This record gives sequence, structure tokens and C-alpha cells, in this order.
Amino acid sequence: QVQVVESGGGLVQAGGSLRLSCVVSGSPFSFDRIGWYRQVPGKQRELVAGLSSGGTTNYADSVKGRFTISGDNAKNTVYLQMNTLKPEDTAVYYCNVAFRFVPRDYWGQGTQVTVSS
Repeated sequence: QVQVVESGGGLVQAGGSLRLSCVVSGSPFSFDRIGWYRQVPGKQRELVAGLSSGGTTNYADSVKGRFTISGDNAKNTVYLQMNTLKPEDTAVYYCNVAFRFVPRDYWGQGTQVTVSS
């Protein structure tokens, strides 16, 4: 059974940093892509950063230069390093994983990030 577990959220002052972790387990297949999304109440979930199996990354314009997505295959973990945080980064952050040969993707339960001004 596939499990996707995020951690690392919390309360931080504007200008501060956090590192989110996403641990993926239970799949016999390698991942095709992993994405970090975020959602605030009343708004659609939006892609923040993505990482492909080939190592290609992509970022939302609002986080370019501040956030970095990276992976550690040995730990089955993907990270989102968030620097120079702003109050508008406040959201629940979710990890989404798609695997090769599997016709669905998987979401974690989310981790709350709150940035105070």
C-alpha cells in the first residue's frame, strides 16, 4: 500500500525558512514525478514545485528563486526547501506522487505552513 507522508510545516516569521519532507513508501515502481502543492481555504490547490524522474524541476512564478525541490532516492524522500518566506506562502502544503505504470497518483495528508508578518 502506497503511503505519502509530509512533515516539516510550522509557524515561522516572514523572511524565515522551512524545509518540508515527503516520504514515499509502498510502491514497487519508481516514481515518474513528484510535486509539492499548496492550498488555502476557498482557493484551488496550486502547484508550487515539481520534480521529474529525469531530474527536471519546475516552479510556480511566485516561488522561483526562493523554493527548491530536491530528492533523496536512498531515503525515498523529496524535500521542499523554502527560504525568504512571505505571509502569502501560508497554506497547507501537499505532496503528490505519480508512479510509472500506475494509472493514478497519490496525495499525502498535508502539512500546515504559517508565515507571520
